[in-house]
Amino acid sequence: MEQRIGSSSQPLEGAGFDPAFIPGLTSPASARTEGDGPEKEPEVADAEEADAAAAEPEEAAEAAKVPPSEPEEDTETDGPVFEASDRRARMVADHRGVRLSLDDQECEFRWDEIGAVETETARFGKRYTVTVHTPDRRWYPIEIEAPARSHFKEWDEQLDAVLDVYFETEAETRAEAEADAD
Repeated sequence: MEQRIGSSSQPLEGAGFDPAFIPGLTSPASARTEGDGPEKEPEVADAEEADAAAAEPEEAAEAAKVPPSEPEEDTETDGPVFEASDRRARMVADHRGVRLSLDDQECEFRWDEIGAVETETARFGKRYTVTVHTPDRRWYPIEIEAPARSHFKEWDEQLDAVLDVYFETEAETRAEAEADAD
């Protein structure tokens, strides 16, 4: 005798469980029609996918041989750079702006997109929080775990140096542009 493991009840249907449920409508038909012929055997499909995957590295190698036509952005600048990171989070502030990343998520702010940058340290523990505020009243915080609490003061000084050079420069440039326009 064969026994099934798990629940034998069917999933419930209706608007209470699916907000898109409309009685009487059927699900959309698949893209395959009867005239397309029978479905491929799973083994054949897997073999074809493996052949296509094997061809991709060869194409990538050929593409790597071709020199890039666009010049890459220079990464060296004379201005200060602030960088802080831990095992999950990373923050970089330099001439391009502020870049925040947490695990596989990243965001980048140019200096003209930033309204303010705020730092905060935890009363207990080793968390250093940097919050980027935008002019449209949104904020983007990131917490970085410092190796020791003594890094907080050093990080504040380095970040202030970067903000003084790039953030104030943008404000001064705008003020000068407005003065010239008058």
